[in-house]
Amino acid sequence: MINANAEDRAAKAVRSSDKLLPSLGIILVTGGLLLLGWFAYLWFKPVPAPYQYQLVAEGDSQKFSKMDLSGWPELKLSQYKVQADGVAKPIAEFIVARQKDEAPVLIYWKNSTNEILYNFDRKPSELSTLAAAIAKHAPKDALILSWWDTSRQIKLLTGHDTLFTSHLNEPLMIPVPWLEQSEAIQAYERQFWGSKASQKEREQFKRFSEALTAPAEEGVKQLRELIGSDRETYVIVHVTDLYKAGLMHPDRIGVAFQNFPMTGNMHGMINQMKVQLKENDFDTYTLQSVADEEIRVFFLSDEKSSQTLLARMLPFVDKKAPTELDVAQLIYQQGGYWVYRLP
Repeated sequence: MINANAEDRAAKAVRSSDKLLPSLGIILVTGGLLLLGWFAYLWFKPVPAPYQYQLVAEGDSQKFSKMDLSGWPELKLSQYKVQADGVAKPIAEFIVARQKDEAPVLIYWKNSTNEILYNFDRKPSELSTLAAAIAKHAPKDALILSWWDTSRQIKLLTGHDTLFTSHLNEPLMIPVPWLEQSEAIQAYERQFWGSKASQKEREQFKRFSEALTAPAEEGVKQLRELIGSDRETYVIVHVTDLYKAGLMHPDRIGVAFQNFPMTGNMHGMINQMKVQLKENDFDTYTLQSVADEEIRVFFLSDEKSSQTLLARMLPFVDKKAPTELDVAQLIYQQGGYWVYRLP
């Protein structure tokens, strides 16, 4: 005889088992979907940039006297350090300036490494002197045509129209180990600088860089076509534009550079440059004063590079001086900056 209570318990066990199996299946499927979702998240999750910009100090031109911006008391200046992952000391520092709540503009960069990193160091006084001269002498309705970073600086300090107004970040100058993280770096840069560059502006900048790396006469024609009118235009180039142009168009202009410490033995330093010229079969070179104790030498690889518009606008050893350029009129020079009136 089977006890009635025992049968009842068995029936309940069967019914519970019937409910448990579908529930278990739902849990397993849901868990699988969640696991797949997690893997998908990890797969598509943006990789962070290998560095961060950390705010160090803020103030006006009086607080940052080394920037030589006493003529712009309304500017808000911010100093940052660049902290790379796994590196104890900052790898660079920089200063940005802005008008009220506008996007920041890079006005100073100091690289503490031996790697190519984002930008080239420049003497701050050269920019402020250039801006003051443009504000004083250039017509108010004139257009300024220059590399995007110089354009933003001139726009900020003079108010003159510039063809490029966005932080384009081209070319991206980073150490080789960071190249795999280029997308993350570009995203980080766009966010920090508030860049909202249009495709049109990027295409215009590409045309600008192509014009600079074309033969001189052809390049000037391309610049005028880029503007699309006979508007009075001033072209500003800086010696560091050479390397940037070389990265964007290595088939048009070959560029290398090396830093040298400033010593009392100028003759010996020049001999070192000549040795580099001969050993690498370079065509010519030009100099940039980085600081009182350091200079940077830019080398051009061949005669074709030396005949580009950009090279002709800068002073190179054993080449025609910028004053002899007949396709554009040299009107001003300050440090590494050279200013031309476009015909």
